[in-house]
Amino acid sequence: MASTYIYKDMTGNTPSTKMTFSCWLKKTNPATNGRIFGAQSIACHSYWLSSGELRVDFAARDNSTILGELKTNRKFRDVNAWYHIVFALDTTLGTADDRIKLWVNGVQETSFAVRTNPTQNGTTAYGDDGYYSVGARMSQQGGAGHYFDGVMSHVHYCDGYAYSASDFGETDATTGEWKIKTSPSVTHGTNGFFLKMENSANMDLDSSTNNHSFTTAGTLTKTEDNPS
Repeated sequence: MASTYIYKDMTGNTPSTKMTFSCWLKKTNPATNGRIFGAQSIACHSYWLSSGELRVDFAARDNSTILGELKTNRKFRDVNAWYHIVFALDTTLGTADDRIKLWVNGVQETSFAVRTNPTQNGTTAYGDDGYYSVGARMSQQGGAGHYFDGVMSHVHYCDGYAYSASDFGETDATTGEWKIKTSPSVTHGTNGFFLKMENSANMDLDSSTNNHSFTTAGTLTKTEDNPS
């Protein structure tokens, strides 16, 4: 996926105070900044940085100011392991630290080098009309590049709904390992989607009830190495 990404110009105009992104992924080149997911033109995005940290930014609906931001102290550098990344936004909550949450393999991150909490009831550009991309930053989003060099599976974007990691994964009772829920009970909302990335003839197929038609720039290659 080093020079490939998936995108769609969404319509529906439903900016929200809530959203969730969940993805299983493996970064095969730790020396690159890899964009995982993004929306709109400036700063609604998530990155796996070359230094190993995870970073999540939320722009205000007008795309001109950062409403919230997280950057982990912990570094993630294992190129052989699948990671389950979940971040959720709910600006309606009264406790500021609860408005943005980030989980890695079912464990909520609490130690951050950067933490900016959104104002209560603040509305981000997520959910609004515009380009949404998985695996890179598009030219419409401030300049193309930052391709994610690795593999992804079971990518969920839930527009208007805040979920936790346990909605998408669970602990195996025998091994104690965090494992995937292949058919989680979640609602994806107007601009949401579910990309399993398992159909070699249609790798960007949206398996949510929205059936969004995505475009793939480049070539996606199927691999049997997957979290399930």
